Amino acid sequence: MEQINVIIPALNPDKKLIALIRDFIDAPELMQKIRAFIIVDDGSDSSHQSIFTQLQQLPLNNLTILHHTHNRGKGAALKTGFQYVEAHLPTVSGVATMDSDGQHTVAALASCVATFSRQPQQLVIGVRHFTNAVPFRSQFGNLLTSGLVRLLTHQNISDTQTGLRVIPIRYIPALIRFPGDRFEFEFDMLLQAKKYQIKVIEQPIPTIYLDGNSSSHFRVIRDSIAIYARFFKFAASGLISFVVDISLFYLTLFILGNHVLNSILIATIASRVLSSIVNYAINPAIT
Repeated sequence: MEQINVIIPALNPDKKLIALIRDFIDAPELMQKIRAFIIVDDGSDSSHQSIFTQLQQLPLNNLTILHHTHNRGKGAALKTGFQYVEAHLPTVSGVATMDSDGQHTVAALASCVATFSRQPQQLVIGVRHFTNAVPFRSQFGNLLTSGLVRLLTHQNISDTQTGLRVIPIRYIPALIRFPGDRFEFEFDMLLQAKKYQIKVIEQPIPTIYLDGNSSSHFRVIRDSIAIYARFFKFAASGLISFVVDISLFYLTLFILGNHVLNSILIATIASRVLSSIVNYAINPAIT
């Protein structure tokens, strides 16, 4: 049976995280597919440390809690979890991520895992149905980022901000090297998937927003700027490569003479090869 690890980043969690883990314990069929749980405490304050103590007292042998000494961001917490998996638990098919605030249910993860089991080389995301009941900032931000991803990757991803994902294990080493330590990291994961020959597959899940999504640690201005900065850097890579491609094509034709068919062929090959080299040189700075 294919198994996964589950990573849950947590910043100042409440009893909803304990309830979530109890729900897992009460789902034996899903538990058979889970090798380990890794909860990453992203610098929670002292008043919330009792939650982690209570978690350790639950009847769950495969639970590990990692701690950041200070808040580093959701992306950093996920990468800490990924690094732990790579070092200690790499023999799984995938890694699931989910939020600690009660927005993701065990049943929702089970549906994503079922989809992943049919295509374990692809990235499965749990997508929510956005209605008027969803907070405006979540609707607006998701519509905008979904449009940007569709424009750049030609993949129709309707929920770019979902934290419920099942990631193929082959993508984990690349994700660890990604820049960005906050919410832009999850956006980057979708932007870069195509580069690693990974298709994003959507699995519908229930839409749950508690108290108007007041538990979210998303910083509207700072985190939005970071997300859109990633978009512009990603777009710039393709634009620069396009300009280099066209410029080299016409330069080669000019040197060799555009009346010769062989010249056109040489110009095409030379421009494509050199623009690919430029794109390859640019991408490490981006990814």
